[in-house]
Amino acid sequence: MVQSGGRNSTARQSRSELSRRFAGLLILCGLPLLLLVIYLGWSTYGRAEITAQAREHLVEHVTLVAGIVATFTVLAVLIWRQFVAPAVALARYGIEATKGGVLPAPPVPAPWMPLRQQVETAVGERTAQIHQLRAMIDGIPLRTVYVDHNLVYRDANREFLEFLGKTSGEVIGHTVGEVLGPNVVAQYQAMADRVRGGETMRWEGWIDFIEKGGRYLQVSLIPYVPVGEIEVGFLTFTRDLTELKLGEQELAKNIDALARSEALNKAVVQSSLDAIIVADADWRVIEFNPAAEAMFGFSRAEAIGQLSWDLVVPAAQRELQIATMQRYKAKTDVGSLARRFETEGQRKDGSIFPVEYSVNTVRFADHRLFMAHVRDLTEAQRMANEAQASRERLHQIEKLSAMGSLLAGVAHELNNPLAIVIAQSSLLVEKAGTDEVRRRGERIRAAAERCGRIVKSFLAMARQKPPQREAVDINAVASGALDMVAYGLRSSDIAVEARLDPGLPAIMGDRDLLSQVIANLIINAQQALMDRPAPRLIRVETGLAGDRVTITVSDNGPGVPPDLIRRVFDPYFTTKPAGVGTGIGLSICRNVVEAHGGTIALTNRPEGGARFDISLPRSDQVVATATAAGPAAEHVGLSVLIVDDEADVARSLAEIIEGLGHRPSVVDRSVLALERIDQTVFDVVFADLRMPGLDGIDFRDRIHDRDPKLAERTIIVTGDTVAGPDRLARARGSEVVVLEKPFTLDDVRLVLAKVATNGLAARLKA
Repeated sequence: MVQSGGRNSTARQSRSELSRRFAGLLILCGLPLLLLVIYLGWSTYGRAEITAQAREHLVEHVTLVAGIVATFTVLAVLIWRQFVAPAVALARYGIEATKGGVLPAPPVPAPWMPLRQQVETAVGERTAQIHQLRAMIDGIPLRTVYVDHNLVYRDANREFLEFLGKTSGEVIGHTVGEVLGPNVVAQYQAMADRVRGGETMRWEGWIDFIEKGGRYLQVSLIPYVPVGEIEVGFLTFTRDLTELKLGEQELAKNIDALARSEALNKAVVQSSLDAIIVADADWRVIEFNPAAEAMFGFSRAEAIGQLSWDLVVPAAQRELQIATMQRYKAKTDVGSLARRFETEGQRKDGSIFPVEYSVNTVRFADHRLFMAHVRDLTEAQRMANEAQASRERLHQIEKLSAMGSLLAGVAHELNNPLAIVIAQSSLLVEKAGTDEVRRRGERIRAAAERCGRIVKSFLAMARQKPPQREAVDINAVASGALDMVAYGLRSSDIAVEARLDPGLPAIMGDRDLLSQVIANLIINAQQALMDRPAPRLIRVETGLAGDRVTITVSDNGPGVPPDLIRRVFDPYFTTKPAGVGTGIGLSICRNVVEAHGGTIALTNRPEGGARFDISLPRSDQVVATATAAGPAAEHVGLSVLIVDDEADVARSLAEIIEGLGHRPSVVDRSVLALERIDQTVFDVVFADLRMPGLDGIDFRDRIHDRDPKLAERTIIVTGDTVAGPDRLARARGSEVVVLEKPFTLDDVRLVLAKVATNGLAARLKA
């Protein structure tokens, strides 16, 4: 398109230039006539005394002059359209055709049609000659290129491109150094001066390529100056004699050249990694190398003399292969022809497998042989299939990641209203006037707290954070996992039986990762039960076996085939249909369990169904629980500042703090809160993480600049446990104290007890 636009622009410029020149010619020719008219007019009307007769014939004179000018103009236009323009159009058409441009023949007047036909015929012949020349160049068995004076490739034939394994676009326009390396550049430079002087240079020897290594070449460099250029370039013809030279070197080591050549050929055939089958003109096998023996299962003695298609071609494809090989043979009667194709091969045991054939014709004297290099594509196709499967799995993982992000966003949006519901229901229980109201409040609070646990579980699964090690109550983890998947189990009519040992010791681990493991095992069991008749049951059990804490997840489903039990923990292995599973869930479960020093095993229950057993080392540490102990529980009347742009959340938190006997103040903007801190002494500050203007961390940093101790007693309230931790980690000063939404009355009491250790107790005693 760029070349076409350039040609059109050049054509327009040419027409414009020709028009200017023709106009100049007309002016030059018409100038004497114009001067004559002016002279006659002046001689007739330019004198002071104009005769009456001259005035009477003024109109006739003007008309005559106008007629002469009009006649001259019409004559000029006719000459242009009938003679000049057609001639120019045909000339331009011929020139563009000689440059390789493809333009339709221009329309011309009828008298010019014979000439146009002649030009079209000449153009067609010229185009045919160009195509023929291109075919001849590509058909040359030598590597032929044109390199300009800057050693930039301007053209290359097919033999050269196939040798490099590159496309024309990867060679044309690139320098010799970029394509073949500095050694080839040095050879060009050594002969450049003599070639530019008009001499044809020839060179033979070894040379190292950057990609092809050492090659033995015969090279001819012919000077060539393209049409329209003045710098001498190089037409290069290269014959690759590497194999011949290597053969000569090998033959030179032996006394009998023929015997050594045969030995060399036999060594090449015998050591080839590809199967090599050589057949005579009747397609009977005369050579069957060790790689062919290993590939097809026949010994060389069994193969020699057999028809090649009876030996390695499947019976169902034999007729088609015979016809194809006969057509190939007919073509090689005319000239040498190489053919490469993919099909199927058959081993001695009758098994079928994919292969690639590269068939070549070998001629010597009056004999002709057919040599086939055969490559087993089984592994290549397996790897290609695995790559495709990996791409599909990656797509599934990306979809799951997107769903996780969406789920995290939804859960985060639920935190604020849940915080209000939990806080208000807790206050309702605390201030209920009757037992009935208290019971109703407790039911509301229990349901809201369950929703909060589910939301926190989802956010913990979506949260990107390094593994944590702390004392964990495995019963609480199992209960949380069951809460998270409870709706799906209920809607699928699956009963859940939880047998949790109340006397379990703690384990050291990451609560979120272990919750994901148990939830994933429960979801796997749910999917296994979907097509089973009722009753459908999943059992979750915990227990103690010596110094190990055990978790068991079992179901009454179909179980797992014995031959697949060992593979279920392999990455990307799945027995689920496409779109249902990614094959990485159980692999991740195993990695998490082993990272905790534990084991996970899969067995089939005798009564039917699958059973996953997890064993984890126990810990002597005690799980931390929310208590009211601490200075904050011993002292009341703390001055507490609450900063939150969500008015309902702020009011609910203020009511809880007031119910604990403290004095809350609520501000909805960080800037106003800083002004209040400058004017009033506060014991504790609660600040929401996400606020307009200064967010919670920026607000805490400003407090740190004023009073580092108060910054230690500043509690960040957040429901964003996905992106929030990264923001919290960038806060100045000591570790940030966090109150996660949705929070309960006990959560608020516990976090106040925690900040009491940050200097509050000493200040209160003072």
